[in-house]
Amino acid sequence: MLDFIKIGFIDILDIFLVGLLIYQAYKLIKGTAAMNIFTGIIVFYFIWIVVKALHMDLLGAILGQVIGVGVLALIILFQQEIRRFLLRLGTRYMDSRQQVRLVRAFFGQQQKGISLEVLDEITLACRRMAETRTGALIVMARSSSLEFVVETGDRIDAIVSRRLIESIFYKNAPLHDGAMIIYGQKIVAARCTLPITENPHIPAHYGMRHRAALGLTEQSDASVIVVSEQRGEISFVSNGEIKTMNSINELRLAIENSYK
Repeated sequence: MLDFIKIGFIDILDIFLVGLLIYQAYKLIKGTAAMNIFTGIIVFYFIWIVVKALHMDLLGAILGQVIGVGVLALIILFQQEIRRFLLRLGTRYMDSRQQVRLVRAFFGQQQKGISLEVLDEITLACRRMAETRTGALIVMARSSSLEFVVETGDRIDAIVSRRLIESIFYKNAPLHDGAMIIYGQKIVAARCTLPITENPHIPAHYGMRHRAALGLTEQSDASVIVVSEQRGEISFVSNGEIKTMNSINELRLAIENSYK
């Protein structure tokens, strides 16, 4: 009876890949304002299908014209989500594979990590700033280019130092307002402006520093350390997630894992 339905391996693979793509798209827009837009588009599409089924030619023609430019509209509406998806595909998923690391090693391309000396300087500075309740926003750059962020601040290009970090974020210092960018063994820039997240479900006790940290980690593979001025807490933000650090050792471990 159903002999005309033929499902082969390619068809199963096709369905699996489409399902995976939809799932990844859902993960990207979950909890954001884009989720409501996406739901509206789905409802609009089903309305168009019903109109066509009822042979309502005039309304169907109008809706069809809107659907015709839908791809361009989707690119405009979801440009941040599309950029985030491509970035994760190219950095997070691909970089995590051992094969890509072997290719990098073959061509002599090594990802810059972090030395133990720099790690000590950063963690000691964060502990001191948490004790004195000095607000701080420290970006740990990886493979994603953060030039668009560096250009918003002042270039420093200085060796990472605990005293320098504390001096920059000192309340009355001219560079304290904004983020510090660290790449490799150097402080590249300070007083940088980070993109603010659009996630509406962030807990109310998180301030603008946490929102800015989330915004950057949603758009890049960088990690961000946030020292709260109000509560004296240290948070580590990576992959769009905030984790409160209970100790300096926990912060140290989180930084080391972010470079693996």
